[in-house]
Amino acid sequence: MGFQDMTLAKFNDVLASGAPTPGGGCASALAGALAAGLVAMVARATAGNKKFAECAEQMNQIASEVDRLRGELLALVDEDAKAFDQVMAAFRMPKETPEQQAARSQAIQDAYKAAVQPPMNAYSRSLRVLELTLEVAERGNPTAASDAGVAALLAMAAIEGGALNVQTNLGSIKDESFRSGQAERARRVRSQAQALRDKTLAVVRTRLG
Repeated sequence: MGFQDMTLAKFNDVLASGAPTPGGGCASALAGALAAGLVAMVARATAGNKKFAECAEQMNQIASEVDRLRGELLALVDEDAKAFDQVMAAFRMPKETPEQQAARSQAIQDAYKAAVQPPMNAYSRSLRVLELTLEVAERGNPTAASDAGVAALLAMAAIEGGALNVQTNLGSIKDESFRSGQAERARRVRSQAQALRDKTLAVVRTRLG
């Protein structure tokens, strides 16, 4: 059974255990999925209300897009755990001969590079969720404004968490070009996300009165 197929209680129990997975990367992807779910809810609550008929088509399109993003982020919960397991498997490779040591060292580097991908995918998708959060905050049903605000906070947590996990893996990668490129990408995403979060929360607070 994958983590995304567990009940909330079971997943939280496993998260709280001493097992290395699920960890922060999995939790970050889940936060992004929860944000997407809230955006879909606000969009549908708006599209289904006759008072907002003029933006129903836009809201239905948003709901459809965040449904896709939600599924992708949930899949990343398991992908992040599998990537970490591959890192651990590389460390368990034999190292008795020079040839084994070289193969093990290369496998470790390859595994760390692969482990960067799931959290990077999680924060890039969460950035899109955050962009859509601003749209539903601005044009959505004001009775669901607080839900849009919570979505913005969860999406930002997913982005910050994903960036931290990328940084963790980059610290073990020797390829300086790869490291600097990924670090710069994470910095740009975080900067964009912070501006979107602040703008969204300002809109939400205005609509709440």
